[in-house]
Amino acid sequence: MQQHISLETILAMEKQRRVHFINSLGGFKSVSLVGTVDQSGNENLGIFSSIIHIGANPPLIALLFRPSPPERDTLRNILETGFYTINHINEKIFKQAHQTSARYDAAVSEFDVTDLKSEYKDGFFAPFVLKSNVQLGIEFKEKIDIAINNTTMVIGEINHVYYPENCLGEDGFLDLEKANTITCSGLDSYHKTVQLDRLSYAKPDKDLISLLQN
Repeated sequence: MQQHISLETILAMEKQRRVHFINSLGGFKSVSLVGTVDQSGNENLGIFSSIIHIGANPPLIALLFRPSPPERDTLRNILETGFYTINHINEKIFKQAHQTSARYDAAVSEFDVTDLKSEYKDGFFAPFVLKSNVQLGIEFKEKIDIAINNTTMVIGEINHVYYPENCLGEDGFLDLEKANTITCSGLDSYHKTVQLDRLSYAKPDKDLISLLQN
């Protein structure tokens, strides 16, 4: 039998229970590591499940930051330098990735404490995660303050994309299962995926076609 919870019940929940409940309602989400470095060369790495596709032309992607305090080292570094990376998480590194959510001092690099090595390539300012299979180099474009809950959205343009060979289809579709990208739900639950199908573009008077059979 289906259960029901009202707004009043949600607001009356114990804080941590409410946080877990509401965070799970959005369904499965993309989860990635965001790499930054400050002007002094101090590297920072943080896990994010609030990654949002904004548009394809130009190629834009967004991150959502919770209110400060505490200090958000990733946000500060992005605003100061203008560059950051988004690195997909795979089965081999998800526990190390989760550990980056701990509140380390700004002088402590999450790359070091988790043994997730950084790498720099093609002259891009921010560090990529060496063991990530899909890596994006992002240039900061816009900051939007959301007044209703004091969060901040940061929008960036995708400058570089790195991915394993044999993952990119002729139609431009990047097969994330082949790249071993995982997903998450809530704040601490990680999942592998199983593709059901790829379907043709939906039109009012045309039957759907499986793109995997053609």
